[in-house]
Amino acid sequence: MIKNIIFDFGDIFINLNKEATFQKMATLGVTDISEAMIDTYHKYEKGLISTDAFIEFYQQQFPAIEKKQLVAAWNAILLDFPLERLAFLQALKASGNYRLFLLSNTNELHISWIQQDWGLARFAEFKVCFEQFYLSHEIHYRKPDTDIYEFVLRENKLKASETLFVDDLQENTTAAEKLGIQVWNLIPGKEDVVELFQKNNIAI
Repeated sequence: MIKNIIFDFGDIFINLNKEATFQKMATLGVTDISEAMIDTYHKYEKGLISTDAFIEFYQQQFPAIEKKQLVAAWNAILLDFPLERLAFLQALKASGNYRLFLLSNTNELHISWIQQDWGLARFAEFKVCFEQFYLSHEIHYRKPDTDIYEFVLRENKLKASETLFVDDLQENTTAAEKLGIQVWNLIPGKEDVVELFQKNNIAI
């Protein structure tokens, strides 16, 4: 029986264009993604380096790129937040049938853009739906590393078998499933989080 639902953020609630950042970076002359770039990105996503240090890394690699250009390219991945998803989440919260959590690989630049784009009031409406709101750069873990799932289970005294994890990336749901967590690997563009109860054998 499902008692707890852990949701990802990107392409679950907020739509993403996952190619947009690479496309924007290419227009700035960044066409090859090096191991150093990936390592720096992972450190930034875990909150192990600051936003200033992250930007400085790219400016050292590509001196012609201005800070505002880099930030714009970095945030190009972020699109709209359909309000029917917020309504669905609010109804789910109001039902009181499940403990709700958010678990997202999200960095400081992205969450700042979201707060500005949505407005603080709407962001607060969204955030208050969750018992815990876990962002990778704040908790210093990232998916699909096993320790991030163990952290959420442990901190909230959740049983894996009673927990459903919703994420759009196969590697993330596979890692969670290995711990005994039930999963829904949602396919963006073909499925929507509002279909949660049609796609999974649970009842509201």
